[in-house]
Amino acid sequence: MEWFRDHVWETWLGLAVVLTVAEMFSLDLILIMLALGAGVGMVAALLGAPLVAQMLLAAAASLAALWLARPSIARRLHGGPDLMLGHGKLVGQQGVVTQEVAAHAAGRIRLGGEIWSAVPYDENLTLTVGATVEVLEIRGATAVVHPVAAPLT
Repeated sequence: MEWFRDHVWETWLGLAVVLTVAEMFSLDLILIMLALGAGVGMVAALLGAPLVAQMLLAAAASLAALWLARPSIARRLHGGPDLMLGHGKLVGQQGVVTQEVAAHAAGRIRLGGEIWSAVPYDENLTLTVGATVEVLEIRGATAVVHPVAAPLT
C-alpha cells in the first residue's frame, strides 16, 4: 500500500495506457473516454490532490467525455458518405433540354451523358431546346424537371 501511495500518478498512467490499448481492439470509443478520465486522475495526482479527489475528477471527466464528446465523435467516424445508387443519384443534377418539354407531351433532356424523357414540374411551363434544367424527381424513366435561372451578367 505504501508503494501505491508513492506512485499514484504512475498507476493512473498505467491504467490510461491499458485502457487505450484495449480501445484499439474494441473500437467502441468507450475505453478511450475512460482512459481520458485516467489521464485527468494522473494530472490531479501530479498536482498533489488527495486520492478521493483524483478518483472523483477521473470519474467526472470520463462521464463527461462519454456523454458529451463520444456521440458526436462516433457519428463522425462511423457515418460515412451516403452512397447514391440508381436513379436517385440524378436528383439535383442539371441537364439540357434537347427536345421541347411540356406538360402535355414529354420532351427529352441530356442528363449525365444520357438522353432522358422529361416533363416539367410546373404543368404550366414549356421548356425550349437549350434550356438548363434541374432534376427534382425521377418517375419511372421520366425526369421531372424545373428550369434553372440564367446567371445575371
